[in-house]
Amino acid sequence: MSTAPIKPTAPVDAVIIPHYNDIPRLERCLQALMQNDIAQTEIVVVDNNSPVSLDGVRAAYPKVRFIVESEKGAAVARNRGVAETTAQRLFFIDADCIPAHDWLTVGREISGRADLIGGRVDVFDETPAPRSGSEAFEAVFAFNFRKYIEVQGFSGSGNLLTRRDIFDAIGGFINGVSEDREWTMRAVAHGYSLIYEDRLQVSHPSRQDWPALKAKWCRTTREAYQLNGAGLVPRLRWAIRALMMPASAVVHIPKVLASDKLASPGESARAIATLIRLRCQRMIWMLQQAFGGPI
Repeated sequence: MSTAPIKPTAPVDAVIIPHYNDIPRLERCLQALMQNDIAQTEIVVVDNNSPVSLDGVRAAYPKVRFIVESEKGAAVARNRGVAETTAQRLFFIDADCIPAHDWLTVGREISGRADLIGGRVDVFDETPAPRSGSEAFEAVFAFNFRKYIEVQGFSGSGNLLTRRDIFDAIGGFINGVSEDREWTMRAVAHGYSLIYEDRLQVSHPSRQDWPALKAKWCRTTREAYQLNGAGLVPRLRWAIRALMMPASAVVHIPKVLASDKLASPGESARAIATLIRLRCQRMIWMLQQAFGGPI
């Protein structure tokens, strides 16, 4: 008697991971995902045509789908990942993040609570102590997803859970702007709910030095200006915000001094120095933008 072939079960969940040229961190992310319950889950890595070969990673993780998207940008990569799967529940994570061992389990458990759910992002150092100024700054200030969601009304996509019907209804991420902020705010504007869940946890490495931190904030400032608007009134408002940057550094010094994440007075001092330096640099960038110049 012949036996009919067993049809593969369609995935219920999809994990979408944009990647470009960072194989060690991608491997670390995938290794952590393999510690999760990945039953009925499709893991999709969308590579932005990295100059290095991913053959070794493909061989090491046969359960992962690898797709090449030649158009650059994490927004395009995420959109391509969604298009490549039929799963109804969508988990977004970045290639340099490490999901907790129960990330998928918690996501499934809480998925009915809201249309979009952003989670906790802890910061860890990839270098030995003591922390540099950039690492100390990030330990205090980086990735406050609770504030992003509950105060500012958006979530990052390094730890985001949503559904395909929402994605289909409002469209994909947009390249060239702060795509995760814009996308989640667009969803909320369409009436979809957004909440923070502390148990949905991933970790992200801190920026190790000033050039890395500066590059991050230069990109963030460019993207934020795209959402600000280029008319006279928006540019004036942007210039006023720019001039407030040094004062905002002073306002945030007590937060550094009160933080239990810093191990020594030296780390606190380096964090404060970086805070002031960064806010002054952002003031310069923002004034350049307000007066029509590039950064």
